[in-house]
Parts: sequence; C-alpha cells; structure tokens
Amino acid sequence: MPILRDVSLSVETGQMVGLIGHNGAGKTTLIRSIMGLIEADAGSIRFGDSELLPRPAHTRAASGISYMPEDRRLIPSLTVEENILMPVWANRLQGSQERLEWVYGLLPEIAQYRDRRAMQLSGGQQKLVALARALMPGQKLLLLDEPFEGVAPVLSRRLGEVIAQLGQQGLCVLISESDQTHTADLVDAAYRIERGSVTPH
Repeated sequence: MPILRDVSLSVETGQMVGLIGHNGAGKTTLIRSIMGLIEADAGSIRFGDSELLPRPAHTRAASGISYMPEDRRLIPSLTVEENILMPVWANRLQGSQERLEWVYGLLPEIAQYRDRRAMQLSGGQQKLVALARALMPGQKLLLLDEPFEGVAPVLSRRLGEVIAQLGQQGLCVLISESDQTHTADLVDAAYRIERGSVTPH
C-alpha cells in the first residue's frame, strides 16, 4: 500500500525547513525514504547534481547526508563517544577527529560525559548524543525526525539553540514535528504532510 504520494519539497543550501504533520501522516516514512532506508517505488530524490534513488543507503553518509531518528537508536552498552563515532567507523569517513572536536565545541555538555555509557543518560541527554552522532557524517544535509519529542523544556531550548547554529553554518536541515511549537522561530520555510501528501505550509 503506497504511503507517500504527491510529495514535492526542497531544502536549499543553509536553509532550515519544517515538515509538519500528525502522527501517521508520513513524516518518518518520507525521511527514511530520503535516507534510502525505505525503497521508493517512483519519483526522484535529488541531492545537488546527484539522483539518490538508485544509490544504496550506505552511500548517503559519504555524501554528507545524515539522519537523527526520533527514538535515538543509541547502543546502550557503548560510551557516548563510541556512539558518536559509530557512523565514522561504519563508513570509514575521513577527518573524524577534527569533526569530533567541532561537535564537542557545539555541544560542550556532551564532551563532559563522553566516557559514560549511553544507558546512564537521561532521555534528553540521549537526544543530544543522537544529534552529535548525526552531525559526524551530516556535513551537508541533516534530517531530524521529531528532535524535540519527549524532551524536557530546558533541553528542548538547548536543542533549539544548537539547531539554530547549524543553519548559520551552512547546513541544510529538514526538521519534522507534529506542530510548530519548537520550530516556528527556527525554520525558513515549512511544509505540511497529511496522509502522505505534502503541501507548502
């Protein structure tokens, strides 16, 4: 059964774009399709001059595209730093030490507990670690799936501050949310998704 239909959106260089829709509207399906984790039956997904659809999912990271899932997907038994470095090891990415220091500069609180195991962190702290992990390969396009979901207000504000800095540094960012509570002041443009169909918001 097709989930997505009539989907057309774009994220320009340095732009932050919101994807707004209720649970079940197709936000995660769309993001996972961009990442190649779900195979699209038709259409086109272009990144710069490249067509992504025929390419294997693992090539996205090498192209500078990354994804922060809503449920974080950290490995509980690994340390914070090991979780952050996982996409670097998996994709044999170059310049990882410089990138790691940049991430720690952006999120100094993460550096303070780099040696703790992920299972020892609160849900909000785990969100910050998941963002840090996504930033390692995500040097051009970052896909954030419900980054503020289930996070305490203080950490939500902190997440918002960090995400705002990413746009200022030239990253393309697509942020999915059920409403614009957290992203209204962050995004340059927004789309609404309903029953798999996307329209400008």
